[in-house]
Amino acid sequence: MRLYRHFEGLGPEARGLAVALGNFDGVHRGHQAVIGAAESAARRLNTRPAVLTFEPHPRSVLQPDRAPGRLQTPADKLRVLDEIGIAAVFMLRFDRLLAAMPAEDFVERVLWRGLRVAHVSIGHDFVFGKGRGGNAKMLEAAAQAHGFSLSVVEPRADGDTIFSSTAIRAAIAGGDMIRAARLLGRPWSVSGRVRGGDRRGRTIGFPTANVAIGRYAEPATGVYAIRVNLLPGRGPGGVPLPGGHYGGVANFGRRPTFDKRDLLLEAHLFDFAGDLYGRRVEIAFIERIRPERRFDGIEALKAQIAADAEQARSLLARAADRRYP
Repeated sequence: MRLYRHFEGLGPEARGLAVALGNFDGVHRGHQAVIGAAESAARRLNTRPAVLTFEPHPRSVLQPDRAPGRLQTPADKLRVLDEIGIAAVFMLRFDRLLAAMPAEDFVERVLWRGLRVAHVSIGHDFVFGKGRGGNAKMLEAAAQAHGFSLSVVEPRADGDTIFSSTAIRAAIAGGDMIRAARLLGRPWSVSGRVRGGDRRGRTIGFPTANVAIGRYAEPATGVYAIRVNLLPGRGPGGVPLPGGHYGGVANFGRRPTFDKRDLLLEAHLFDFAGDLYGRRVEIAFIERIRPERRFDGIEALKAQIAADAEQARSLLARAADRRYP
């Protein structure tokens, strides 16, 4: 996959593509339908599919006080787009200058003169440009004027729930990770670097990798069965450190037994021995086991963690063949 952060001065390999246009936070099943329309058009037009998206999320610039938690970081988004086979991604920086660009100028400068698009696909409710002046009807007229084709994808749903980032955030906030995965098409995950903590987990037999949630959407506090992708890295002196995949159990919360207040994700990896500090990990939430609660002492906490770990192993075994169509 080739990443472009601009739309001017592009070479021929980046022009004449079938482009899916949108924010695509989560790259959920509704987004995948829009991208699929671009892929179908690319085959028909003998070109390649591409995605044009924006970072940061426009709402974080235009309405920072109302900006939702992210389903993905930019790196997460690029990884998923690469996995589904997108040849090129145009990730434009969304700032006040781009926000002030009229929709007509965006079509003329970005889509036509910049990318010389062969096709554009959008979701039915996608809007863009100053004052949200660009929409499906406006793009249809522009497509006819410039000679590119357009597909407008109608909403897709799981039962009575339309695939949307809002619905996924609601599922995550409620701790319903199975529901979130059905809407996304895969388990929801967060990624980050393991940071130092108080090392209390080691003393009770359950060492943890501590990761700050940061700008991600905030899940319900509690204990979860997880899958962890430990990314390859470098150790002292540049020694290569292999990656790997592990099951695990995690607590997200404030650790009331120890009178903590800050929110932290603490992940215990099954069957792993080694130092994780400074390593990058991706943690996928598979299923919530229970809410977070306070324990009367360390022994009660240890017993509950052991029970949680056993239940997590069972849930992970059951989820091994789960599909998210």
